[in-house]
Amino acid sequence: MLFTRLLRIFADLFCDMDLVITYVNGNDPFWQSQYQKYTNTPILEKRFRDWGTLVYLFRGIETFMPFIRKVHLVVSSPSQIPSWIDTQTVNIVLHEDIIPKEYLPTFNSNTIEMHLHRIEDLDEEYLYFNDDLYPMVECKSTDFFRGGKGVLGFSHHFIVSGMYKHICKNSDSAARKALGMKSSWWFIRPQHTCTPMLRSECERAYGILKEDILATLTRTREGNNLNQYLFLDYLYYKGLIIREKISNKHISVGITSISKIKSAILNPSANLLCINDVHLSEKRYEEMRKAVLDAFEEKFPQKSKFEN
Repeated sequence: MLFTRLLRIFADLFCDMDLVITYVNGNDPFWQSQYQKYTNTPILEKRFRDWGTLVYLFRGIETFMPFIRKVHLVVSSPSQIPSWIDTQTVNIVLHEDIIPKEYLPTFNSNTIEMHLHRIEDLDEEYLYFNDDLYPMVECKSTDFFRGGKGVLGFSHHFIVSGMYKHICKNSDSAARKALGMKSSWWFIRPQHTCTPMLRSECERAYGILKEDILATLTRTREGNNLNQYLFLDYLYYKGLIIREKISNKHISVGITSISKIKSAILNPSANLLCINDVHLSEKRYEEMRKAVLDAFEEKFPQKSKFEN
């Protein structure tokens, strides 16, 4: 414990932390063939569609998050690695590197999230980003970690409706179990943004709950799953979270006009921007995609060190 605390303090002093991104390109023919072979679930476009914006996430990291030590990009196979990625600068992590082979291939983000802490050479303090989240203005390391604790907003909930809420409740219950706490009708839910993780604590929680976690791993999303919230709830109940919202704006392409989404990119009102995909007609998708790409290119016109 003393060594872990000293490690955290050392990392904080030098403003170093890692950043982990999970990415899937639903247009990849090999990925599609694997999906059709191993599942009976129709491909959900909004979950797997690639907007072509990942490059701007990397440009945002270089521009606005200079304290990041290393970026790890987690993908299912080599066919998923974007051609523009400089693999000398970005650490490419394949699912097989971190997930037990008997649970592969997987198309379930929950299964992937349960194993991110197993990335080789991952820093003790790391941020987990989905590929629809972008740094938009200058960020500080203390926006995410302070004194060995993560910074993140939480809300309390009672009503469980829909698969997502059930997974949130499952994760809360598992975190309580890991810490020997009593079960509760209430459950907590972390803020929907990037998430600050402590590797050693994730390893500890996983070790305690390994049998429970493995029993819930599925190829596609199901209601009995756990997700990354297990680790965040565990940190929260253990007193390792500073309950403060990360500056984040969330917009949905389904209810946002083109002018508003361009304004959110070019005139940001928060440190981070999450652009949530939903079902769109093909025409609307192409219109929105062009507007988003044009705005991001205006925002980040210069290549980053992460690109070839």
